[in-house]
Amino acid sequence: MSTKTLLIISHAPSPNTLRLLEALNTGALEQELTQTQIKCLAPLETNPEDILKADAVILGTTENLGYMSGLMKDVFDRCYYECLEQTQGLPCAAYIRAGHDGTGTLNALKTITTGLKWRWVQEPLILRGEYKPEFEDACQDLGAAMVCALDQGII
Repeated sequence: MSTKTLLIISHAPSPNTLRLLEALNTGALEQELTQTQIKCLAPLETNPEDILKADAVILGTTENLGYMSGLMKDVFDRCYYECLEQTQGLPCAAYIRAGHDGTGTLNALKTITTGLKWRWVQEPLILRGEYKPEFEDACQDLGAAMVCALDQGII
C-alpha cells in the first residue's frame, strides 16, 4: 500500500493566520490515518516537485487588496507550467482569511485551479470580517475532512 500525501500550502503572516494553520494541522493530525502523511509548507518553501508528489492540496491564503497573497500567487507563478499537464484532477480545497468579502481571492484561486484542471472537493472556506475563534474550528474541520477523505480513498 503506497503512502498518500496531503499537501498544505499556507501563507500565515500574522498570529491569527498562524492559529488558523495550526488548527488545520491539528484537525488533520488528530485523525487515525493508515496511509496518508501531511506535508505543510509556506509558499516560499513550495516547489513544483511538492505539488507533483501530492495526492491532494489545501491552499491557505490571506486576502490582500482583494486578491490572494503575493506569496501564494508566487507559488502558482513558479509551479504552474511544470504542474499543468501532470496534476489534472488533483483534489483541492482552500481557506481564505478575508478582512472583507474574499470574492476576488476566491475568483483568483478558482481561475488558476481551473486552468490546472484541479478538482475542488470541499467548498472554499472564506473566513470573513473580524477574527473569530470559530474560524479555528472551521479550519480544524477542513483539515480533518480532507485528510480522512484522502486516507479512505474518497478523493
